[in-house]
Amino acid sequence: IAMISSRKHLGASSSEPLPVIIVGNGPSGICLSYLLSGYTPYVKPDAVHPHPLLQRKLTEALGVSILDQDLDYLSEGLEGRCQSPVALLFDALLRPDTDFGGNMESVLTWKHQEEHAIPHLVLGRNLPGGAWHSIEGSMVTLSQGQWMGLPDLEVKDWLQKKRRGLRKSRATAGDIAHYYRDYVVKKGLGHNFVSGAVVTTVEWRNPDPSPLFQVSGFLTRDQGQQPFSLWARNVVLATGTFDSPARLGVPGEALPFVHHELSALETATRVGAVSPASDPVLIIGAGLSAADAVLFARHYNLPVIHAFRRAVDDPGLVFNQLPKMLYPEYHKVHQMMREQSVLSPSPYEGYRSLPRHQLLLFKEDCQAVFQDLEGVEKVFGVSLVLVLIGSHPDLSFLPGAGADFAVDPDQPLSAKRNPIDVDPFTYQSTRQEGLYAVGPLAGDNFVRFVQGGALAVASSLLRKETRKPP
Repeated sequence: IAMISSRKHLGASSSEPLPVIIVGNGPSGICLSYLLSGYTPYVKPDAVHPHPLLQRKLTEALGVSILDQDLDYLSEGLEGRCQSPVALLFDALLRPDTDFGGNMESVLTWKHQEEHAIPHLVLGRNLPGGAWHSIEGSMVTLSQGQWMGLPDLEVKDWLQKKRRGLRKSRATAGDIAHYYRDYVVKKGLGHNFVSGAVVTTVEWRNPDPSPLFQVSGFLTRDQGQQPFSLWARNVVLATGTFDSPARLGVPGEALPFVHHELSALETATRVGAVSPASDPVLIIGAGLSAADAVLFARHYNLPVIHAFRRAVDDPGLVFNQLPKMLYPEYHKVHQMMREQSVLSPSPYEGYRSLPRHQLLLFKEDCQAVFQDLEGVEKVFGVSLVLVLIGSHPDLSFLPGAGADFAVDPDQPLSAKRNPIDVDPFTYQSTRQEGLYAVGPLAGDNFVRFVQGGALAVASSLLRKETRKPP
């Protein structure tokens, strides 16, 4: 942390603005730092891409870095599991045939070219890796292990060196958090990263020729909070979407036995506040976080009531979109949800599901009151409640909490339904020059696809830097 105080940039009177400040140090921020540190992707001279149209385009500009090529042109005609053309392009270059079950190696080679580096800082609350450090370490990742990797350091190679393996080709959250931290060290990016940095305001003015941003906040240190204020010509928002858990908005939700994070159940289990002899743990939600909570509770033989608003066969349920072979444990939860409604005798001891139930309120004596489709009220005694119904990005440090920058400014910002409106080939905000967004904030929700956003931003920033008068 001494490195921080030695930085002239974090001094209050830093006069020369930084070219770039990245807010958020998860996979998007790490990947962008790598690209801004002079690591430059080229197509290997002898590589043949299995996509014939892309292969033809790549041979047209051999010897020209991908960052200096036309990303719009290269990505045209690519299809895949993501809406972003640049994300599909970078993914196709890094993992050419992965969607067909292949493991052909990347067609890219990386050269470290100092002259391409752009000075920048990455500000994050946690260690590099972002929200991955707050996920229960033994949880298996949703995506395949190789899809969690960042450029030029494969997860499987890193795990082999650590003498760990992939389980059914998936890694644990603890492994991935460690991999991201290690990546920053191995690639020599550490001097760009400031951990324990909480950003409280980002403001800007728009003088000619380009905007100027002021990023303010505080560093959390053992001896308290140390304020900082930085100036930058560009700001990249990479804070993800795990900051602010969604709430039900019902009476009693603030009572001490109601929680909005899986970690509360882990803690309660560790200290013995819940046990197999307790009243049931109530888990509300039908996404993967709720399923993780069910799996965790089952592992410790805790009785569970699992309530959710949708029907179990609703095509919008995430379980109905996951291949069974890769995700057996989630399909087990889905099977339990389907077979075990509260009124029938239980094939699963200690688990009850309440499909299509709406929670009305929590009572102080640890009771939860529900209403079913027929309007019948039901009351359950519980030991602890986990409300796991998603989360919202927290952009309270932006004017108007960032609402003005969403695709639909009249609706709440949401990674899945209403992300920040960005240009698809630069990821720059359509409303404010110099402000960029990557990852879930821009609608890219899987680590595999957030890297394309970083490529688009790096390409855009390099063009700006080369246009600047000397």
